[in-house]
Amino acid sequence: MTKNITEWLDKTAARFPEGLALHDEQEELTYQEYRIKALGIARSIIEKNIRHEPVIVYLEKGVNIPVSFFGIAYSGNFYSPVDTALPKARVSVMLSVLQPKLAITRRSLSWVLDDAGYRGERLFIEDICPAEDDEAVVASVLSGAGGEDLLYVLFTSGSTGIPKGVSITHRSVINYIEWADSVFSFTERDSFGNQAPFYFDNSILDIYCAAKSGATLYIIPKHLFAQPVPLLSYLKEHRITTIFWVPSALIVPAKLHAFRNVDLTSCLKRVLFCGEVMPARQLSLWRAYLPDVCYANLYGPTEITDACAYYIIDREFADYEPVPIGKPIRGVEMYLITEEDGKIRRVSKGASGEICVAGVCLSPGYYQNPEKTREVFVPNPFGSGLMYKTGDIGRYNARGELEYLSRKDFQIKHLGHRIELGEIETAADSVAGVSRSCALYDAVRHKIVLFAETGISSSFIEESLAHLLPAYMMPSKIIIMDEIPINCNGKIDRTLLQEYIT
Repeated sequence: MTKNITEWLDKTAARFPEGLALHDEQEELTYQEYRIKALGIARSIIEKNIRHEPVIVYLEKGVNIPVSFFGIAYSGNFYSPVDTALPKARVSVMLSVLQPKLAITRRSLSWVLDDAGYRGERLFIEDICPAEDDEAVVASVLSGAGGEDLLYVLFTSGSTGIPKGVSITHRSVINYIEWADSVFSFTERDSFGNQAPFYFDNSILDIYCAAKSGATLYIIPKHLFAQPVPLLSYLKEHRITTIFWVPSALIVPAKLHAFRNVDLTSCLKRVLFCGEVMPARQLSLWRAYLPDVCYANLYGPTEITDACAYYIIDREFADYEPVPIGKPIRGVEMYLITEEDGKIRRVSKGASGEICVAGVCLSPGYYQNPEKTREVFVPNPFGSGLMYKTGDIGRYNARGELEYLSRKDFQIKHLGHRIELGEIETAADSVAGVSRSCALYDAVRHKIVLFAETGISSSFIEESLAHLLPAYMMPSKIIIMDEIPINCNGKIDRTLLQEYIT
């Protein structure tokens, strides 16, 4: 049984030493080179006598980040990636939570850490020099490693504006990756086209499924996601078989019908998506152009190791239908709950409720934040251990499939009715000509505001929605935009849109 994710790189480097492992715009590494460089990083950390500590990775996106992740894991520590584009103030807050003793960076970036108040040691990636006895040094440390050791801490936004560090163990990632490998059957002949930033949990599947199977991980240049034809051309040139992207990244090629210019039928096998709602109409466009591809909707917040539920698309959907999030992955239990008088109970059949998750996927909690941990990681009243209250609202459809409706934060009381803003977005996304939408509530004026990325008129959208929504759910205002802004993770930037209405 696998206890540590480093075992995958050991085995894959032994099986496919010359196989291409990582590729970015400047550099590529074989699996043998991948492992040797990671071991060199590990030895450098071990020599500093650092164990079971957070090590921050402050590098531009590229092959050196996953190499650093493995190097940190080999050293018996856990990693926390910090985006080089983050404002100094936010970096400072993350550093205050982690209190790291070591940062992996490069000399040209080191001054930014100085400005953010970092005073710990630095390991410069350009100075890593593998030695013959790296493996022996690392083996002595890994002999005591276990599945409950932390692998990483990823930061997610907090309701107070203070980011929370989500801790995840080796055991949770091993369960997730082994499940994904068993369902999607990755091999050394596959290649992943990475979209997710490495500080975003969607990247976990890319990095570790590739390392386990011997597939190649291609780190797609960020600028291509604004250029749909060059983006698809990149997939074709590198014979990408698997993509796991946020829906916003998938919408752009569909919106501009880029498939007419680039034929991916000879390479693309799997299109997986997670992180936000995938509009059924945009999914149908992908399926029309690439009908033989396996499409799957994955669901899960950072606190449950990226994804805890999945639905493999197996039928046609009307444009107004939500795409289900399906069923739990192996080792996971899910519940729909409601709370009354401080008591948790499951919702009745057909009713909506908060999605809660239990099982091996769960985070041990927020790093150095027991108060926030206790708020959402609660004793499981339906089984043993803890369950995580996701803050997401869901329900089971007539087929018994779990559907995501919206965030609990997006559930409003309007004109005496409880409304899920996500249902308004699903309806708007089904209107021909609307690429994507976002519904927000103006709490000051008590109005629903709909943002729509489209070239059609607001009156046409309003007329279309009147056939899909009850009167009390109709937006009071529709704002037409050429492009709805997205955040650094590729999701709709709701915080920025909120500024348009306040």
